[in-house]
Amino acid sequence: MAVMEALLKLYIPLRGAAGIGCVILLAILLAEVLVLSAPSDNTRTKNVQVSGGAGGIAPTLVFAVDQSTPQLTSLLSQTGVMADLKELKAGIALSLPDIDTGRAQIVEQLNKAGIPLTAWLALPGEEGYYLNNGNEPEAAARFAEFERWTVENRLHWAAIGLDIEPQIQDFTALGNNKLRFAATLVGRYFEFDRARRARESYAALIREIHSHGYAVETYQFPFIADERKMHTTLLERLAGIVDVRGDKEVLMLYSSFNPKIDSGLIWAYGPEAQAIAVGSTMGSDSDRRFVPLSWEDLSRDLLVAHHFSETIGVYNLEGCIRQGFLPRLVSMDWRREVNIPPQFIDYAAQFRKRVETAIWIGSHLPHFALIAIITIGAGIAWWRPRRRKMVPPAGKIG
Repeated sequence: MAVMEALLKLYIPLRGAAGIGCVILLAILLAEVLVLSAPSDNTRTKNVQVSGGAGGIAPTLVFAVDQSTPQLTSLLSQTGVMADLKELKAGIALSLPDIDTGRAQIVEQLNKAGIPLTAWLALPGEEGYYLNNGNEPEAAARFAEFERWTVENRLHWAAIGLDIEPQIQDFTALGNNKLRFAATLVGRYFEFDRARRARESYAALIREIHSHGYAVETYQFPFIADERKMHTTLLERLAGIVDVRGDKEVLMLYSSFNPKIDSGLIWAYGPEAQAIAVGSTMGSDSDRRFVPLSWEDLSRDLLVAHHFSETIGVYNLEGCIRQGFLPRLVSMDWRREVNIPPQFIDYAAQFRKRVETAIWIGSHLPHFALIAIITIGAGIAWWRPRRRKMVPPAGKIG
């Protein structure tokens, strides 16, 4: 959520070759999802009717929680919350930027209530919070610290979650320095070894986590599916994400980032997802363009996501409690059908094509540059002798 919000705010008016490269390699690839124009009604796709899983069986819901310890304590103490979570047989993915006594007490409370917990492994804010290819050593050290804390407090976890998101702090810090920003992107463009090393490091971390008996989930932006399809590491190099999988990969398909697309984004990426996360139910206090999902939006997204996945993440628990969604989820009819209008199906399909095209172009920029240099060189070589013939010898003028 924080990454997408920051990307929307990040506007850097670069000019010249560096500016063109940055626009192609960053803005098109990452921000286009937020600014695409409204879909056209002139489409050929038929209206799509979607229902939940077979037999109306509810999926396994996992609510993301990233509130501070005092805020979370207050949320869980509200009347009916724990009862609704138990009735839903829902799990919680608990963010752990703070590994301390207060967080341990919350985990103990949820363990006693029988609520399955995923440890959402996060770094302290000053270290970047999200995991990416710039903090592999810190991620490994964080897990070691987490495991000691878990053993000391006798805590129980269903899985470990690795939230892999772009190095948005770097982009934000460079935002006021155009040359440094451009130089950083250009430098990262050619860091093929860095992407490879990051994959190897996180694969080793996953093996280490497995050795302690935990299942591993990875949380990824949907663009990772497009990058795999294009057989490139462009986004890994530029944005710092890492193409690594554990036991289950969760694609974060948040329709709240572009309400115009409806559930089309889930429909477009769902077939390639092992699990899906929907959201956001919170919105943003600092940017009105991030509108929280209504009940109609959330229930629609859940039904579409359940068409592809038996496990669905919901970002986040606080928004669901604030809007009174938990009791409605308890009584939700998972056999209900919802419609995805045809223009949104086409819109999502066109969006994926544009992302894939941008990734392909970005991946082949050196080839285009070489072709341009060869073409210009050939043109100069062709033009020079002809230009000499066109210039009359000295003294022959007139």
